[in-house]
Amino acid sequence: MHPLAAGRKTPAANCSDCRDNPHPPAACPCLPAGRWCHGFYAATLDQDRIQQWWSANPQFGIGVSCGPAGLIVLDIDAHPAQPPTRDRILPGIPIADHVDLTGLANGFHTLAVLAALRGQPSPADDATTLRVRTPSGGLHVWYRAGDGHRWQSSVGSSPSRALAWQVDIRAHGSYIIAPGTTTRHGTYTPVGDVREPAALPFWLAQELERTGHLPAPNTPAPRPVPPRARQAILAAGGGRDRLQHTLETVLAPVEACGQVAEGAGFSDTLNRAAYTLGGLIAAGRLPQEEAEQALKEAALAARPGQERRIDQIIRSGLTAGLKRPLHGNGRRP
Repeated sequence: MHPLAAGRKTPAANCSDCRDNPHPPAACPCLPAGRWCHGFYAATLDQDRIQQWWSANPQFGIGVSCGPAGLIVLDIDAHPAQPPTRDRILPGIPIADHVDLTGLANGFHTLAVLAALRGQPSPADDATTLRVRTPSGGLHVWYRAGDGHRWQSSVGSSPSRALAWQVDIRAHGSYIIAPGTTTRHGTYTPVGDVREPAALPFWLAQELERTGHLPAPNTPAPRPVPPRARQAILAAGGGRDRLQHTLETVLAPVEACGQVAEGAGFSDTLNRAAYTLGGLIAAGRLPQEEAEQALKEAALAARPGQERRIDQIIRSGLTAGLKRPLHGNGRRP
């Protein structure tokens, strides 16, 4: 488990040094020292450490790192939203135009449709496992992975890996909020009498495998950031030491994502890096073309074959960052 910020669903904030000097979690001195920086990377079962954290901060919520805990959790949303195109409601399962989708409005509905197609009860109704009602009206359905598979996380609206619209998968690379945790929106409350996760149903494991929640056996091994990505900014002018430090600082979190095949919050990490580069470019501290190319090459090394997705994330982050110059004092106006 690891601490969540008081009243929020997000991890407790990093220390000021980790915030001011971005670096990969594996290189952080805070974790071996018993501090909670880097969210679920700080998760622990050390009872002394847990006692220390929550005794000093009883207002903290509790997050559970799903991968190390051997969990796979279905996060069913009930947010009011317009359904996506028919091919995205149940990825990989075509829904003909003549099928009436009137009333289909949330993840409970899409998961029920998927289960019905397979002749199974909906996991939302599975009284044999731990289920937790969320403050927004959604539901977390907890299962034990227990099969040696490294199940991957996903978001139900993702254009790549997804099980069903408004159904997120929490597994490796993500965390889930523990029952009993209270945020400003309410308390995560267990449903029924069962308080332990049951084994992942076989049919659901088949669906998760079908929808890409297992890394392909031939997934390319993570590759280091290409030397020419580093050289691009160094050759653009300015002091070598300063530019080297700037480049390493911005690229380090993106490079760290390349140490795992999937997960690690890659999209958010890349977006933050692009936003930071945009601010440095706007302040005249880096040339745009070389900086953008360096980031793109680093991202492609971490996630080979995802060029379109990477281009979109970088473009969005840079556009936002260019509006907020990041000057030498580390501050934006």
